[in-house]
Amino acid sequence: MKIHEYQAKQILAKYGVPVPRGSVAYSVDEATQVAEDLATEVCVVKAQIHAGGRGKGGGVKVSKGMAAIRESAEAILGMQLVTHQTGPQGQKVKQLLVEEGMDIRKELYCSVLVDRGRQCVVLLASTEGGMDIEEVAEKTPEKILKIFVNPAVGLRPYQANELAFGLKIDKINPKLIRPAAAVFMALYETFMQEDCSLLEINPLVLTGDGRVIALDAKLAFDDNAMYRHKDNLALRDKDEEDPLEVEASEADLNYIKLDGSIGCMVNGAGLAMGTMDIIKSYGGDPANFLDVGGAANQENVEKAFRLITKDPNVKCILINIFGGIVRCDMVAAGVIAAFKNLNLQIPVVVRLEGTNSEEAHLLVNESGLTDSLLMADGIRDAAQKAVAAAS
Repeated sequence: MKIHEYQAKQILAKYGVPVPRGSVAYSVDEATQVAEDLATEVCVVKAQIHAGGRGKGGGVKVSKGMAAIRESAEAILGMQLVTHQTGPQGQKVKQLLVEEGMDIRKELYCSVLVDRGRQCVVLLASTEGGMDIEEVAEKTPEKILKIFVNPAVGLRPYQANELAFGLKIDKINPKLIRPAAAVFMALYETFMQEDCSLLEINPLVLTGDGRVIALDAKLAFDDNAMYRHKDNLALRDKDEEDPLEVEASEADLNYIKLDGSIGCMVNGAGLAMGTMDIIKSYGGDPANFLDVGGAANQENVEKAFRLITKDPNVKCILINIFGGIVRCDMVAAGVIAAFKNLNLQIPVVVRLEGTNSEEAHLLVNESGLTDSLLMADGIRDAAQKAVAAAS
């Protein structure tokens, strides 16, 4: 689950990570009031959306004086902000973060994430802060430092110091080595205690008055651990999420919208990924990832159909069910009922294998829907039929 920058900074501050003074605002008047309360000559007005690249899209403005701050707030609030992460449709800005300006001496980069290959947490850092880290990794990978953390002992102080020296902070201000190391320790503590999947500070800045400040912050929680953090659930902003994905989560379906034309309904995340790969291999494009899980009953199948068909790009639906605990005949009955209840007007390709698959095939063949409900003999046949139907 993603949260806004201002929410991430509130959490970071609890763990001792220095952040700029500031507050969220939902109107232009509130933004100017925050600026007045900060009583600083320069303020930064920042759009709050769940996407990076806000500055390049005009969603971050450094403003000097109250008139300029009001002008910046008026320009950003309510705009349709387009970045490389929002897509061409953009995202409407409904809230702002107004912060004090900073005397920046140096911009650094730091993030904490899980290295699945090494099965441990890794801290990434670079002297190239304020830039797209993907671009840095591609063009100058030697500028990215990595500290792998032993899960048995956690991040050790010597590793935090090693990172600070590796970033050549001592060349800028030797007195900032210890504060920087303390920030790295606090970031790791935040990541572990809050069950994060990503924590990124870009940039982490060294200021002219001798401070280390998290100037920007991105934080995402591990969805599988949210039951341990009921308070963090309140930070969710559904307006920033795809409406179909919100609806799916409320129906306990694992759904992610994609850009293709073949809707997918599969039981099991691994099988779903394999199904999408096979669709691609035959020249098609999946419209979604949808895992109906182990409870692929009539109710869930109908919910899944409703979700998939709300996407106007879907021209065909591919159902790929491997029946273990799930009975294929129950799934087939659900598909037939959903087909009739929803009055589906697009072709549906069905591949059912496993428990009671023969009974499932018989149900489909006797349904009277065989012109639009196409049974497949194996997943390759299913993918070929789906790609042809969507063409």
